[in-house]
Amino acid sequence: MVHSMTAFARVEKAGARGTLSWELRSVNSRYLEPHLRLPESFRDLEGAVREALRQGISRGKLECTLRFTEETTGKPLQVDRERAAQLVAAAETIASLIQQPAALNPLEVLAWPGVLVADATDPQALNAEALALFNQGLKELKAGREREGAELARLINERLTSIEEDVVTLRELVPQMLATQRQKVLDRFADMKAELDPVRLEQEMVLLAQKSDVAEELDRLSTHIVEVRRVLKSAGAAGRRLDFLMQELNREANTLGSKAFDPRSTQAAVNLKVLIEQMREQVQNIE
Repeated sequence: MVHSMTAFARVEKAGARGTLSWELRSVNSRYLEPHLRLPESFRDLEGAVREALRQGISRGKLECTLRFTEETTGKPLQVDRERAAQLVAAAETIASLIQQPAALNPLEVLAWPGVLVADATDPQALNAEALALFNQGLKELKAGREREGAELARLINERLTSIEEDVVTLRELVPQMLATQRQKVLDRFADMKAELDPVRLEQEMVLLAQKSDVAEELDRLSTHIVEVRRVLKSAGAAGRRLDFLMQELNREANTLGSKAFDPRSTQAAVNLKVLIEQMREQVQNIE
């Protein structure tokens, strides 16, 4: 079964130390492009998160955002005085090199990483919770990609059925169109009151039939339709394979159009190109 590259998942978990939440967004891309946004204290998770994405997803641009809201009720703020003193000393050193420096803002000092110290908690345990929550979010994201993939497969199958119907109709119409063309030639010569050489007429009609023979193209269209349906049911990434098949279907439709000698065959070729383009647009979102 094919999977879409477009999906969204959000998971959240509240605990004694605070609330963890992940937002995962996925859109189409030629390759796997993960973009992670992690708080500074969770940077150690980056390798594990990237590996989980590589194991679970083959294509798509993914934005993974982790937020942690610490539970501060009843907890006093703790300041790392040594780090704050180092920061103030460094700021004063720089200020001595500047004429009329601006006053140092205490709130800016507090905002500096590491000045405000969080409660002593086990960072490994918190990282493990965040990673477990990420795996839960990734599972939901993959489920969403699978659901949308099933809908894309349904839409593509509908268009394949329409193409099959057009191919069957065109097969039936080819002998009629040749007979119509033959009659037009006879009527034209009758209007001109010109004598017809039956042998030459048959030669010309054979040449016309050869030039307008589309049996090969119709056979290849039918073969490609069978292959597209097989790929839609197969496991694993199928987007690139389907994109190639769309190109082949389009090639056959173009050849049909170039061989058209009747308004009905021309219209059939145009209909095929429209249906193939609609499928191609859907295939761009398949993993």
